[in-house]
Amino acid sequence: MRKPKLVISTGAGVSAESGISTFRDAGGLWDNYPVMQVASHDGYVANPALIHRFYNERRHQLLEAAPNAAHLALAALEKDFDVYVITQNVDDLHERAGSSKVLHLHGELMKVEATDNPDLVFNLPDDNGGDIDTDVDTVIKGHHVRPHIVFFQEAVPNFEPATELAREADIFVVIGTSLVVYPAAALIQYVRPGVPIYYIDPNPAQVPAQVHVIKEPATKGVVVLAEELEKYKSQTNK
Repeated sequence: MRKPKLVISTGAGVSAESGISTFRDAGGLWDNYPVMQVASHDGYVANPALIHRFYNERRHQLLEAAPNAAHLALAALEKDFDVYVITQNVDDLHERAGSSKVLHLHGELMKVEATDNPDLVFNLPDDNGGDIDTDVDTVIKGHHVRPHIVFFQEAVPNFEPATELAREADIFVVIGTSLVVYPAAALIQYVRPGVPIYYIDPNPAQVPAQVHVIKEPATKGVVVLAEELEKYKSQTNK
């Protein structure tokens, strides 16, 4: 029997409870760093050394973090559902929690790409002599590298695969996002009419009336979601 396809779109809120600093919230990273300096193509061109330092700091922060109850609960849903996670987050907490199908929209913190060929992607620390830090002089397999991050002013290459997942969803869930970051915020528009949509966030944005809003942080909201999915299973199995 085919498992229902559960597509989950996650934002910074799902990792915030693991201690990963968000960008937009009060006290977030953008209070300390001007966004266009550290997260834009122009910023990278203007000061690549700053970009390397900034993302080195983010990697060290990530190593101190662990998946939280929300990450673990989403991974556990694979028992009953065909789960695909589309994440705006650049951390690897979904993978470390056990989610097997994760699509990163905005890149991955523990990877770097060749400056002369963005399709050449290397894993840190394995491909860098065991080091997670990089700088403008770092060369891996003959290539200078930059963070494998989709900066502002750059295309989002995984957006089209993400829209396909949204179209194929039997259930669509949004967790921990302000729904203001595009194109990721537009994914909800690709969900087929009649497909159940759930939105978990303690400060939810305005959404269409048919969306089921769970006004909770991620760790509490996924508990409510699991209860709703149990109802879905019982109804579809009748």
